[in-house]
Amino acid sequence: MSRKKLAIFLILLVLFIDQFSKIWIKSHFSLTHSDINIFQLGFIEIEFIENPGMAFGFSFGNIYGKYLLSLFRIGAVFAIGWYLLKLISIKTHFVFIACVSLIFAGALGNILDSLFYGLMFDSGTVWDPLINGGDGRWIGYPGISNLNFNGYAGMLEGCVVDMIHFNFEWPSWAPFGLKGEVFPPVFNVADFAISFSVGVIVVFYKKIVRDEDVNFKALFKLRKDVN
Repeated sequence: MSRKKLAIFLILLVLFIDQFSKIWIKSHFSLTHSDINIFQLGFIEIEFIENPGMAFGFSFGNIYGKYLLSLFRIGAVFAIGWYLLKLISIKTHFVFIACVSLIFAGALGNILDSLFYGLMFDSGTVWDPLINGGDGRWIGYPGISNLNFNGYAGMLEGCVVDMIHFNFEWPSWAPFGLKGEVFPPVFNVADFAISFSVGVIVVFYKKIVRDEDVNFKALFKLRKDVN
């Protein structure tokens, strides 16, 4: 398989799994639903939340912060896509191509939620500027959302769907006062694709990344066709 075909395959695969899981969860579960163990493992469960902010459930202020974050994400997707094309053209290591492809797919998967979910579904988490003493707050919704394209918000106002939760806690004998959940954030397939890829790059950096792969000045000047 060529580098280009590998990148296309991984991007389409992650986007399909990510969007299918998000749409299925949002159209079948109510918010905070969390009684399904994934693969019956006991420590991985479904916990449906909607995230107006960054990865792993971290929020980013009010609706204007969300607009800013969404625009930043769109810019990042274009930048990563450009970088991926350059890496393919200079025949970078297959593993590095795979990692950057997964990062691109994860970033694109989350921006699709923000761009279109407010238009696709009839209910979702929205920003209410009048409550909380006039400071505003993100407000959830009752029941189950329907995929009927009636819309509940505008473009860039949809929230990212998160659903995977590691449900295990530090043991009582854990040092340094560690207690409670080991990893409380809720995340999705796109988040996992990004985090996994970054981890692989960090661990195997010297084996899969060459000097020319991160020579951005030379990459900007590159005019070689992707093959």
